[in-house]
Amino acid sequence: MKQDVATLATALAAQYPAVAALDPARRDAVLRNDAQAFEVPSGAVLFDEGAPCRGFPLVLDGEICVARGSPQGRSLELYRVGPGEMCVLSTSCLFGRRTMLAHGVTARPTRLVVLSPTGFDTWCAQDAFRRFVFSVFAERLADLMALVEAVAFQRLDQRLATTLLSRGPVVHASHQALADQLGTVREIVTRLLTRFERAGWIRVSRERTDLLDAAALRQLADDRTLP
Repeated sequence: MKQDVATLATALAAQYPAVAALDPARRDAVLRNDAQAFEVPSGAVLFDEGAPCRGFPLVLDGEICVARGSPQGRSLELYRVGPGEMCVLSTSCLFGRRTMLAHGVTARPTRLVVLSPTGFDTWCAQDAFRRFVFSVFAERLADLMALVEAVAFQRLDQRLATTLLSRGPVVHASHQALADQLGTVREIVTRLLTRFERAGWIRVSRERTDLLDAAALRQLADDRTLP
């Protein structure tokens, strides 16, 4: 997708205030020479595990799902990147000049701008953008630590209840998508959803789950007495 520099700068500044604080000459030079704008459909692979980091994505519209795969073919969703948010994996790989440790796939049609490594370095040399990067990096790191804690110490039915509550009251997702987010297999998610439905907590239909008793799901998610 080609777009003139002024329009691109305006669109980015609307989602990323740190872009508006950049020196206009340096900002526009990067957008002209070290950035590319894309429009990609849902399900497009933007980067893969083991691949070199091609740049720093800035999402204008849509959403990117970042997940880690296993040799057995399972996947665990780490986080999602929406408009105004930042991909901590891309950031760490650019800082460390390392290959990608997870893969990124668009969760729906997405518009984004990708800064080249050179463009990223140029913008990070300016205080406002550098502070933005490190502040969001710290927030994302805290989220990842919370995910590690949940995987290590929470039962899968509790994590599924938490996931449903975070997306409710109507969850538009297949059983496979929920399994990918939780790092498990579809059959286990289907079994747990069936259990929840029999209890009267949810109603399940094709790629849709309606929450009928959020209080019961929340009690399960928050119960620290479970073994």
